This record gives sequence, C-alpha cells and structure tokens, in this order.
Amino acid sequence: MPEAPMSPSSRALRVGVCGPVGTGKSSLIALVCSRLADLLRIGVITNDIYTDEDARFLRSAGVLDPERIRAVETGACPHTAIRDDITANLLAVEELEEDFAPLDLVLVESGGDNLTATFSPALVDTQIFLIDVAGGGDVARKGGPGITRADLLVVNKTDLAPYVGVDAKQMVADAGAVREGRPVIALSRSDEESVGALTSWLLEQLGSHRAGMLVPEDPGPMAAHFHADGTAHTHGGADDDHVHV
Repeated sequence: MPEAPMSPSSRALRVGVCGPVGTGKSSLIALVCSRLADLLRIGVITNDIYTDEDARFLRSAGVLDPERIRAVETGACPHTAIRDDITANLLAVEELEEDFAPLDLVLVESGGDNLTATFSPALVDTQIFLIDVAGGGDVARKGGPGITRADLLVVNKTDLAPYVGVDAKQMVADAGAVREGRPVIALSRSDEESVGALTSWLLEQLGSHRAGMLVPEDPGPMAAHFHADGTAHTHGGADDDHVHV
C-alpha cells in the first residue's frame, strides 16, 4: 500500500530563490547555509540550462555536505523548469528529502532569468526574489511579478552602491512603494544587521510552515504595469482590465 503524502507541515520548507543573472542567488544561498547549517538540516537544488556550475560553486564553498547540493540541468529556459513544467525540480526535491530525511529546509535556486521569473506555488512554499544595485537604481521601479509580489524582495550588494553610482536607500524606498507593504531587505554580506534580517525571515517562514499556517501564493504571471499613456494594466484572465490613474 503506498504511503500517504506528507502534509505541508511535516516535510521540509521549500524556498525558491530567483532573480536575473548576476544578482547573487548562489552567494545568498551560501550565506544562508553558512549561518543556519548548525541550526537546521538544509538541502539545495540548483538550476542551470546545460551545466551544474552553481552546484559546484556551492559545494566548493564548503557550507554543506556536498551530497546535499544537487543540480538540475533544465535544457531550456530556466523559467520553464520552475514554473511551467516543474517535474524535474519536484523530483529532485523529493529525492533529496527522501535521501536525507528529515530535512528542515530545501533551497531551490532558479537559473538566471529576467524580471518575469517566478516559481510555481506547486514547487515552493515561499520565494525570495533578488535584484542588485549593480543592475541599476531604476530596476525596482520597473516592477514585474517577482519584484512586486514575491514573498520577500532582496536588494542585494548594497555595499557596492557607491561604486556604481546608485542611491541604495532610494532603490529600497522604490521597492517598498511598488510592493505595497510586502517585506524588502537591503542586503550586504558585510552588514550583520541585514544578514540577521534575512535569516530571521527564513526562520519565521519555517515556523509558519511547521504550524501549517504558510499558504504558498503565486506571484505571477504578470504584475500591474504602466503604459506610456499613463494607464495601469493588470492581466488576470476574466478579471483583466485597464485601470486609469
């Protein structure tokens, strides 16, 4: 007789980490593992199109047992494997959880994509979207489903802001304005307060998950955006409408 599937509160918390190329997804995962590996049992799944580069980086960082870091080679647009056809990732997560049961936390890193990439709520319980100051101070204002509606937005590499001519405080303020109260963390690995804010958020998510109170939400596929004529537009099937502002 097949075993009953685990309830959401009895399996590991699955956290998606996505964002454009170069925003620091792998480095953020390494940081989280280095700070929480003594407290939590962690596994990692990485995504790349034709390589296991990110998995090899994380293994070389020595932040986890290398066997707990596995790679999915998507062979297609990274967005597809985390949202449209999640089969490969879902199998990888389930196998990792089975091999190292019980795990507390599984971090799933998207392959580098663009501002539209978000995870299916059927794959992860909660998701972090990254942007970074080196991508330009206007990125937060450009919106997109990850920026506006991911469970957490991280504005990364804030220590580099003076060197790339970006006002990090304004970038974070812009992010807060488009997110309508959803959390934003300005992160630098050299700033212990920001690192603490990130790990605290993850532990809060884990607590909610274990209590059966964390309900995955879908931030995609398209966030509200502005046209040149000054109208705001949202896509939502039967509810799709133009809202004049």
